[in-house]
Amino acid sequence: MGKSAYKQFNNEVLKAHNEYRQKHGVSSLKLCKKLNREAQKYSEALASTRILKHSSEASRNQCGENLAWASYNQPGKEVADRWYNEIKSYNFQQPGFTSGTGHFTAMVWKNTKKMGVGKASASDGSSFVVARYFPAGNRIRPEPGTNMDLFQILSIDD
Repeated sequence: MGKSAYKQFNNEVLKAHNEYRQKHGVSSLKLCKKLNREAQKYSEALASTRILKHSSEASRNQCGENLAWASYNQPGKEVADRWYNEIKSYNFQQPGFTSGTGHFTAMVWKNTKKMGVGKASASDGSSFVVARYFPAGNRIRPEPGTNMDLFQILSIDD
């Protein structure tokens, strides 16, 4: 993927994230060059093995991570839309992380401020996308003393 296509893809993903975040009353994310580089490097590693697998938490430097795979060259908005569609399974009466809504909650987590995006194509034409989020949100168990307001996800109806 050329530099301009890479930049366009990243901006599509960022724009979709921020449109969704706005619906939930949380601040916009900013792209971070360092996170972009790390996400790109990991997307290339995934494409080389053609196995979709989260990186180790230790290698993420306290970042959250969303992954996507498609058998075709997936557009940025489509990737974000697929992640966000997990809202259908999210229980706003019992907020927090659940395995079936982790992509959605990572996207709209109140305390997350920066993101990075990487995309790589495998030899069979499939594409692998990695998004990294800082600070990581949607933790299963918040750190002791954490302000729980930071873990709030507002319903669109609120």
